[in-house]
Amino acid sequence: MTGFSAIDDALFDYRQLLLPFPHAPGYDCRDFLPAESNFEALAWLETAWPDNRLLLWGPDGCGKSHVLHIWAERTGAKILSGPMLQDLDEIPQSGGLALDDADTVGSESLLLHTLNTARDRGLRLLLAARSAPSRWPVRLPDLASRLRAIAAVEIRPPSDDLLAAVLMRLLSDRQLNVAQAVQDWLLTRLPRSPAALLQAVVQLDKASLSTGKAITRSLAARVLLEPGASGDASDNLSIPAIDLSSQTPGLL
Repeated sequence: MTGFSAIDDALFDYRQLLLPFPHAPGYDCRDFLPAESNFEALAWLETAWPDNRLLLWGPDGCGKSHVLHIWAERTGAKILSGPMLQDLDEIPQSGGLALDDADTVGSESLLLHTLNTARDRGLRLLLAARSAPSRWPVRLPDLASRLRAIAAVEIRPPSDDLLAAVLMRLLSDRQLNVAQAVQDWLLTRLPRSPAALLQAVVQLDKASLSTGKAITRSLAARVLLEPGASGDASDNLSIPAIDLSSQTPGLL
């Protein structure tokens, strides 16, 4: 079984790699882009975790679920999500458990019993959540102490360079030829989320196909700001971050 320590230069080929997206997510290792924001988390996966527990935390779209799924696939661990966890019968008898959205487990007592059961069965337990476990607003003292004891590593939001690489890959995948100046304009105005980039590219692709026009800054502004401009009102982004008054001349 290949470990994360085997990630080599090939993984940095932008033609093969992509960050995870909540829209139709795929969690293949080949679709993950190692970057400064997630190097620490990748390194931790190769270590012995204190009490066999590790928690990855960070904002939506940072890649924590993707890392969790890759680890589960490589180790044969069972994958559950917080809302899916209903009772202890779902916890495996041996091996490992990957619990995504661990901060959304239905009850504190169920999460406490999950941690205790995993410990009693000698399971390796990898969790993912939106914040560090020490910050969760829990009432049970036993659960609070166990959460504080879990090694937690942050996956930071994607950097400018990473978002630029993601946008370039998304456009390339759809064979969309978009001027670099327009890409730069999008990156400075879209929400800093791979999911938002994906949704924007989908809408721009639809608009370009339906109008037969190239993707320019004016087309992008119309599609992303006007409801229904891409042909499907349900697809439109709400992007208050776009500020058309700050347009830089000469991008088109």
